[in-house]
Amino acid sequence: MLKNKRLVCIALILMTVMQASAQFIGPTKPDNLNQQVTESRRNAITQAIEKCVPAVVGIHVTEIRAVSPGAAYNDPLWDLLFPGQLYQREVKSMGSGVIISPDGYIVTNAHVVGKNAVKVIVTLSGGTRYPAEVVGVDDLTDISLLKIEAEDLPGIEIGDSDDVIIGEWVVALGNPFGLFDISNQPTATIGIVSSKNVNFGEQAGGRVYQEMIQTDASINSGNSGGALVNVHGEMIGINTFIFTGGNQVGGSVGVGFAIPVNRMKTVVDELIRSGYVERGFETGLSVQTLDQYIAAYLNLPFKQGVIITDVRKNSSAHKAGLKVGDIIRKVNDMSVTNTRDIYRVINENYLKAGDVIHLEIWRNQKTITCELILAKPSARK
Repeated sequence: MLKNKRLVCIALILMTVMQASAQFIGPTKPDNLNQQVTESRRNAITQAIEKCVPAVVGIHVTEIRAVSPGAAYNDPLWDLLFPGQLYQREVKSMGSGVIISPDGYIVTNAHVVGKNAVKVIVTLSGGTRYPAEVVGVDDLTDISLLKIEAEDLPGIEIGDSDDVIIGEWVVALGNPFGLFDISNQPTATIGIVSSKNVNFGEQAGGRVYQEMIQTDASINSGNSGGALVNVHGEMIGINTFIFTGGNQVGGSVGVGFAIPVNRMKTVVDELIRSGYVERGFETGLSVQTLDQYIAAYLNLPFKQGVIITDVRKNSSAHKAGLKVGDIIRKVNDMSVTNTRDIYRVINENYLKAGDVIHLEIWRNQKTITCELILAKPSARK
């Protein structure tokens, strides 16, 4: 009798636990279980990708480039026998771009679509293709702006690259290896912001990469010009280049860099307004690199800098009080060793007409400072 009472008690306890568990977990019908699984698969990242995919495009470019016959046919002997011979050749390439407005403006890299492009075809998600016009190219920042004749396009939401957080999740969207042509949609890769404000200075071709966003999201050939977006689905950068670490294939090793979107906005605004970014300027200065003989003749306590040899009357240099014989030691706190350094400082800071540079000058055996305004060129060629 006692044993039966114990069994009844145990049964009652088990029934109570099962009922409580059922109330906590909820019904386990197949439809409800499928809904729970589906909801768990959707997260901020999948939603960001879904939001941004329609705004990312594939780009095919045909350029005309001048090449030597020896380079074209891998025959260095030809160039030795017939130096200086060049001919025009069609070169085809591909990349990515991002729709930034419903009326058809598309941003990409200048190294994807440059000034020599003669034919540009843009492929939207879904496969629709449009010929594109090159609105403007800014080689210094590696940004190019295209326009297609279409309306009500899904422009991407522009974020704030100054607000980027190291370690936050990001998604790279683009056209690696031309896969857009196969799937008619961009490829998405995920990673984090590895670093920000990474400065490379002036590179081959005169391009300058400053304040770049570093990510370990996989970026490969064809991704250039695509979007780097955060989990809110906001574009924070333009995927631009990678380090390959000696990888012969040139594939991603998890070190990629994107141009910050705030810089893109400034450049794009000017390209829309003028079709170009005016990088020219005048100072009215003529200078010469200081060498050991000039330094010895002038009895200088240093051997590096540039000496002013002429100041044009009524120029910005003249108005700044600069004089022949002054020696420029620093520009914007960066040491100057030759005339090229002055232009490097200006380029690496994306300065142009109207901006002010700060000079450290040696005059009459003492250091002085002055401000020089970069003046507009007298005539645009």
